[in-house]
Amino acid sequence: MRGKHFMKTRHAGFTLLEVMIVLAVMGGLLMTLIQTLNYHLSIAERHEFITIASMLAKVKMNEMEDEPESTEGEFPDPYRGYHYVTEIRESLDPDLLEIEIVVGRNQEEVTFYELIKKPK
Repeated sequence: MRGKHFMKTRHAGFTLLEVMIVLAVMGGLLMTLIQTLNYHLSIAERHEFITIASMLAKVKMNEMEDEPESTEGEFPDPYRGYHYVTEIRESLDPDLLEIEIVVGRNQEEVTFYELIKKPK
């Protein structure tokens, strides 16, 4: 074997198996990232609804303190899609009224209660 030179050839690059493993790992990471993002977006949307519904309910509460009456309806623009139901009840205290306000959108609702003095 003296006259023969064995050349070791080394190819630069990755094997198909290495590429497939990297793609599988990256796919798993991307799926986890997308699921986490969707989860956090749904939480943010829920918080936005609760915040807007709370503000709208406070406005209705202020209106009802002056003229308490049971009503229902829709909010005007830019809150189209939000609806409300107000209800007046007698409380255990004869000088107070209980106001219940339900503000909703689609299948979501928030309910608020307040006690006010009976108007004279």
